[in-house]
Amino acid sequence: MKLKLLAVGTKMPSWVEQGVGEYRKRLPRDFSLEIIEIAPGARGKNADIARAVASEGERMRERLKGTEHLVALEVSGKPWSTEQLAEQAADWRLAGRDVALLVGGPDGIEPGLSARADQRWSLSPLTLPHPLVRILLAEQLYRAWTLLVGHPYHR
Repeated sequence: MKLKLLAVGTKMPSWVEQGVGEYRKRLPRDFSLEIIEIAPGARGKNADIARAVASEGERMRERLKGTEHLVALEVSGKPWSTEQLAEQAADWRLAGRDVALLVGGPDGIEPGLSARADQRWSLSPLTLPHPLVRILLAEQLYRAWTLLVGHPYHR
């Protein structure tokens, strides 16, 4: 199973790249995490926010194969403990499909894409900066994998 994170936002600071990279290199090939950056829609003083969100959604769709299990990361999603994430990951593996994790821009995931998601997951009720979400997500995926294989990382 491969994990693909489609995240709106480009040009992350080096500390984000280093943090995400640390956890990505720890993951095995059959639980690998690919990061795909999606260019944000145009926003400005008189920007059409709906159009910006729609363009982000279209760019996300272009990067999907259509066979992945879609997980939308949204504040309104279901919160999972680390143990519940590990259970989800085990289920994803058994299903035999790759997983696409979707992180929208400042105005969320395009509604049609959100509706198409197989699951909606909330990392926290807090508003988190997008760069931090990438690191947090990578670490939690690594932690879930360690639980699945009995590695002592999660104590």
